[in-house]
Formats: sequence, C-alpha cells, structure tokens
Amino acid sequence: MGTTIAAISTGQAPGGIGVIRVSGPEAFRVCDKIFRPKFSKRITEMSGYTAALGGIYQHGDVKIDDCVALVFRGPRSYTGEDVVELSCHGGLYVTRQVLAEVLKNGAVPAEPGEFTRRAFMNGKLDLAQAESVMEIISAGGRHAMMAALSAESGVLSRNIENICSKLED
Repeated sequence: MGTTIAAISTGQAPGGIGVIRVSGPEAFRVCDKIFRPKFSKRITEMSGYTAALGGIYQHGDVKIDDCVALVFRGPRSYTGEDVVELSCHGGLYVTRQVLAEVLKNGAVPAEPGEFTRRAFMNGKLDLAQAESVMEIISAGGRHAMMAALSAESGVLSRNIENICSKLED
C-alpha cells in the first residue's frame, strides 16, 4: 500500500470530539506539516503509542483548531502501517477543515472500509474479523453487537480452523 490515506473516523454529526485518521508511509510527514505541538516533539520524532497536545495550522500560521495527535508506529497499529489520529473539536466544519489540510499536504481520501481493508491485507485481521468490524459499526442491538464482537475476537475463525483440521484428518 504505497499511498497515505485519510478520513474522518467519527460520525458525520456534531460531537465533542472529531477524529481524522491518517495511515500510510507518509502519515507522520503529512501530519508534521499541519500539526504544531505545544510541549513535545514533532510527530516524526514521537514514539509509538504516544500523544501530543498542539494545534492544526493552515499555511503554517493560521490556526484551525486545538488538537491531540496520537501516534501509532507500524506494524503495531490497526492497519499495520504508520498511523496518526488527529482528535479535534467535533464540529462538522472543523473536522472537514482538518481533513482538507491533511489532503492538501499529501494524503488521499480513504475509500469506505479502506482502513480495515489495509488491516486485512497487512495480516492484522483475518477475513471474518474484517467483516465483523462493519457488523460492530452497524449493530442495532445487544445481540447483534455480541455476535459481532465474538467474530471480531477471532472465535469464528478458530472454530472454522478446528472444523477444517478435523475434516482434513
């Protein structure tokens, strides 16, 4: 996966927090162009599984919003790639502005389900687990949620492997 992708990962409705996810080989470099840390290192210098408080800037000096940047270094991320999650205020205008800056600085829009597809392609999830992610997102009740969580945890895949092994024997 040679491209760096980005999308708003929270619902398309006003909320307290909006998350823009950036994944791919240039995720850190792209986010470094628009994120200015308040107290810590630049994103490219941060360790995995760390957070930094700062701001998102347009043209280097026009502040769009306050932001917390979460850094996940591949292969120990959801997609298996370098990932940055930019958490800003959850207004629709703000999240769209932050995404627009990410895209202007080198990322391309993610297709629906592309983060999960990359996780599957990079061996982070098997097919049943990848499919269960959509079931979790669309679950309308407790039973649907429990079934989807069970599949996502790998129970379904292990059961299928056991059945295949018995059939092969």
